[in-house]
Amino acid sequence: MHDFSFKNNVLYCESVPIKELALKFGTPLYVYSHKTLIGHYKKLKKAFSELNPLICFSVKSNSNLTILKTLVDEGAGLDVVSGGELFRAKKAGIDPKRIVYASVGKTASEIEEAVRMGILFFNVESLQELGAISEAATRLKKRARVCVRLNPNIDPHTHRYITTGTIESKFGVDFDTARIIFLNRENFKNVDICGLHVHIGSQITQVAPFLAALKRVASFVLEIKKMGPCLEWLNIGGGLGIIYNKEEPQTADEFASKVMPILKKIGLRVILEPGRFIVGNAGILVTRVIYVKENTVKRFVIVDAGMNDLIRPSLYDAYHEVLPVVKSSVVNRQSSAKKSDVVGPICESGDFLAKGRDLPVPDSGDFLAVMSAGAYGFSMSSNYNSRRRAAEVMVKGSKFHLIRERESFEDLVRLEKVVNL
Repeated sequence: MHDFSFKNNVLYCESVPIKELALKFGTPLYVYSHKTLIGHYKKLKKAFSELNPLICFSVKSNSNLTILKTLVDEGAGLDVVSGGELFRAKKAGIDPKRIVYASVGKTASEIEEAVRMGILFFNVESLQELGAISEAATRLKKRARVCVRLNPNIDPHTHRYITTGTIESKFGVDFDTARIIFLNRENFKNVDICGLHVHIGSQITQVAPFLAALKRVASFVLEIKKMGPCLEWLNIGGGLGIIYNKEEPQTADEFASKVMPILKKIGLRVILEPGRFIVGNAGILVTRVIYVKENTVKRFVIVDAGMNDLIRPSLYDAYHEVLPVVKSSVVNRQSSAKKSDVVGPICESGDFLAKGRDLPVPDSGDFLAVMSAGAYGFSMSSNYNSRRRAAEVMVKGSKFHLIRERESFEDLVRLEKVVNL
């Protein structure tokens, strides 16, 4: 699952002790395992090797340039959702023909930049957006390629905030609208409608919702083929779940074995857009204990990482395992385990990393590791309470590299101006 393990009661990332990294770079600190990152990408690539898919890593899950470059060098494409992510993709040195572009709200300037770059295609999410792409391509005297994102109205049985394939969500178009698009495709100048896209949500642990969505897509493909358009691509999105707590998600091989029969029947070139599956368990958040306090009902372990560093627990009520970086520093104390909340320094009651955990009492200065934080950890972090965003480190074997410096206080105000009014 990942390459974080205990050796003589000390937590390591591959061959490097986490405590060494925390002491050298400070906390809060994101630490990534190169071996885990590449390993999960290769598992997915191998599982679908019979179809030779283009695997486009979801940049929104973790947009660090070293993470992107590492995957691009392994042959991955990139799935972007903004002008900023497109800029990062370019910085990572990717061939534009391996970029797909989603988002329900692409602006005119974002569309123009992507058309100029010559990306593989846009995932189109509305008639108005398709019109905007057509206008941009015509104005720039270029051709743009698009896939129509279908909303199959399938419940993926995940958190409502990361459900994207039901009719109540803002994503994609219904099948009737998609038919209108294909029937009127000649009206969209300089645009080639080359495929379909479907993405029903994130952290999906069972294959049934994927199968239900793909069966609906398969029927629609047969219908569209009768109209004459030559479809080339089917982008099945991402959403594969990982283990955070006691989930039992499908493996890459299990998922592939179930969906490949349908994909073969559809007969189009396949794209996958995994993010969490590749990077989720490849990263942890390391934090230092500041204080421990108790009241009549519970214990609070107050740490230097907060909801601005990892917002998933506050936003999704997400579970992240919390482990001591050095077991002996807590287990050997004359203190019994007690239900504890691991909370941060942010001035919000919703600022917590874990609630109700059976943790031996730590001491001020001890380090804790918040596991499975590689996806939607740093990428969703903020400067709330004027806190500096964390540093990031990549470990490869016995070596490690700082891949993002911790922000300075000057960084917090660098773009601001003091104006005398």
